[in-house]
Amino acid sequence: QVQLVESGGGLVQAGDSLRLSCAASGRTFSSYVMGWFRQAPGKEREFVAAIRGGGTYYADSVKGRFAIARDSAKNTVFLRMASLKPEDTAVYYCAAGAGGRPAMSALGYDYWGQGTQVTVSS
Repeated sequence: QVQLVESGGGLVQAGDSLRLSCAASGRTFSSYVMGWFRQAPGKEREFVAAIRGGGTYYADSVKGRFAIARDSAKNTVFLRMASLKPEDTAVYYCAAGAGGRPAMSALGYDYWGQGTQVTVSS
């Protein structure tokens, strides 16, 4: 059974940093695209970052502030978030996708975690 479990969310102040982790189990994800999405109250889920092979992808809103990385040996993906802003407040979801579908679209993913809340106060 495939499971993605996020951790590391919390309440921080604007300008602070957080590192989210996503532990994947149930299969080997080294060939999968791994991504992070977020959903703020009253808004649609949006792409944040993804990593596939040696490439990384970022939403314009987080470029230069967020960094995605993976530890394939541990089936874990990380999202390092710096210079956090109140508009980064959302539930952050980890996702995994097989195949060559677009990494920046939710349609490119097969498995999703339950999410972890990130709240940034001003």
